[in-house]
Amino acid sequence: GTHWGWYAYDPKLDMVYYGSGNPAPWNETMRPGDNKWTMTIWGRDLKTGKARFGYQKTPHDEWDYAGVNYMGLSEQEVDGKMTPLLTHPDRNGLVYTLNRETGSLVNAFKIDDTVNWVKKVDLKTGIPIRDPEYATYMDHESKGICPSAMGYHNQGIESYDPDKKLFFMGVNHICMDWEP
Repeated sequence: GTHWGWYAYDPKLDMVYYGSGNPAPWNETMRPGDNKWTMTIWGRDLKTGKARFGYQKTPHDEWDYAGVNYMGLSEQEVDGKMTPLLTHPDRNGLVYTLNRETGSLVNAFKIDDTVNWVKKVDLKTGIPIRDPEYATYMDHESKGICPSAMGYHNQGIESYDPDKKLFFMGVNHICMDWEP
């Protein structure tokens, strides 16, 4: 997956954060497996150039959810301790929060209840639990997949209010039908 779009920099950790895009071709039956390192949030050490972590949000992305959008950095309390966080609203309709030092998943939740390709994200493994009704395999027409390939959040810039501890972002509410 390519990387383009939105980058964030943490001067204290001297790390840069960015996302990689969707795998190709779009026809998912032509590329078995997780298509590792596509649809991934990367944390990279700027001194060495080495990746400190990679968290894959949508293994084997079937919907063109290219996960390169905004990487919001904040400091918030997690389990009673101030923690450096990275929050990423993805085109796939989920908002992810990672510890930006370690890459460990703190939280992942649906932007709203209309997101239906996924039932939830297993917070222990980080793996999305998919709803097979909205899969895109050959000889199957999926109807009403939410979000569409445009995404519930796509290429917008967010803002974070540290006093209110809230992120503000725009969203799309567009679903799609898909037949490979």
